Amino acid sequence: MELDTIALATLASLGRVMALILVSIVSGWFLSYVAIKSRKFENIYISFVNIFESIPVIGFLPIVLVVFISGLGGTLGVEVAADFLVFDAIVWNIWIGQYQAFKTIPQPLIEVSENYGFGWWGKMKSLYIPFSYPRVSSDIFPSFADALFYIMISEVFSVGITAYKVFGIGTLIVQATSAGDLNSVYECLGVLAIGVVLITLAFSNFSKYAVAKYGLNTSTEIKRHVRYWRPHIIRWRPTASPTFQFARYTTKMRAGRENIQSAMTKVRASHSFERTGKYIGTAIAWLFLIFIGYSSIQVMLSVPHSQWINYFAQTPNLLYQMGIDYIRVLVVTVVSFVFAISLGYYLTVHKRISIASLPIIQTISAFPAPAYFPLVFAATASFLAHTIPFAETEIFVMILCFLGTFYYVFFGFWVGVRAIPVEFLELTQNYKIGFFTKMRRIIIPATFPYLVTGLSSTINSAWGGLAVAEYWPNIFGNQTLQVHTGMMKIISAGLVNGNIGLAAWASLLFAIVVGVYSIVFTRNLMDLARKKYVIEEGIYAA
Repeated sequence: MELDTIALATLASLGRVMALILVSIVSGWFLSYVAIKSRKFENIYISFVNIFESIPVIGFLPIVLVVFISGLGGTLGVEVAADFLVFDAIVWNIWIGQYQAFKTIPQPLIEVSENYGFGWWGKMKSLYIPFSYPRVSSDIFPSFADALFYIMISEVFSVGITAYKVFGIGTLIVQATSAGDLNSVYECLGVLAIGVVLITLAFSNFSKYAVAKYGLNTSTEIKRHVRYWRPHIIRWRPTASPTFQFARYTTKMRAGRENIQSAMTKVRASHSFERTGKYIGTAIAWLFLIFIGYSSIQVMLSVPHSQWINYFAQTPNLLYQMGIDYIRVLVVTVVSFVFAISLGYYLTVHKRISIASLPIIQTISAFPAPAYFPLVFAATASFLAHTIPFAETEIFVMILCFLGTFYYVFFGFWVGVRAIPVEFLELTQNYKIGFFTKMRRIIIPATFPYLVTGLSSTINSAWGGLAVAEYWPNIFGNQTLQVHTGMMKIISAGLVNGNIGLAAWASLLFAIVVGVYSIVFTRNLMDLARKKYVIEEGIYAA
């Protein structure tokens, strides 16, 4: 395999990911603002985000197959389908983080913006967008990593006997792995690693800058340009006479009244534009929901009536399979939370160690686990089969899920600790507060909004890891990794075997359960974080 082909494929994949990250950030700002201003839209938006974040990328293949590939057709249809799958892997975490940032803005800052008569764009430009920068900086790490985690699914996928692919590094890795060309696999991984390291370093610098400049009274330093003070020489001027001062005062008063009238006109126009923005945002959300619903109905109508009766009969078994998967998700979430709390706090306190270790953790998390996991499987499968044959498959599944999800809560907690106002950290030092008391009284409550976002994304994205790991045909050579029980296995196997109707029905049941979860769990925790755990408000309370 030619090295220039590998380099071009890497640029194509990374460029596709970075462009979609930018689209996700810009669109998330406007949708989050509409969500916090309209309770009805907020209910729809949060449920919508949590449902679609939880549905694995592979669960969208039935819709992608019908809408983009069958509808558009040709190379364009496959490219749009691949971009949609990558977008699905990126967008939900960024959107939920921006919503959480907008939701937890301290009330005094909102009151100041209102007192100064800022309109919609003034608030966005001067308050909401800058305040969200630290949260965005913590979310682009896992979003970038999540996109690369699913890059091989997004760039090349099969439905039944038909395979679809676009040009990218994921396609080259899959082709080389299937052909047993390990040298080409290593070359692809090496070139991809260079690109991942460069982008990770850029993200790391942006995160430091965002927390230092846009966090409230944080201990993070930011480099500033030094301006030397030069004294001004005061000289007598004719314009300093009392007559001239009075004329200048009356001129300022007249100009002030005109400025006030002009500002009020702008505020009224901005408020009108704000209401228009709400209506447009709500209309876009409903159009997207109608589009997804229409596409789902198309998939359902393509299945015979007799087959649907069979699917309904399998519903109790599908719910049982989902329960088993929820146990797996719970285990991965607890392990990720403990890992984030312990290592994240340690690296935040020991800055010298964090400088050396954080780029390594960021690179490992961003490097797509499905790209190298087949090599890990080939090297350890025989050993685990002889050592613990009863849990061999579960260990592989848990490891792959952990590698694909731990960074959500880890980076969220890490940025959250860095964003704690320095006054609180100085207080713990002055009163010599112990570690466990500090964690229970200050660190955990202060990072609670970040943890809610991280845990929500960890739980939701763990399903994607299960979708990859529970049924992976030909993971290395002719070997197949598959579990005995699991809903994600049913969805993945249904798509691979061409049983799209069963996969769509299982995805629909899964979406209903996740919708209930989003209302009961995610939104209530976010409301709790907004009401009780916004530590930045402690600065104003003091």
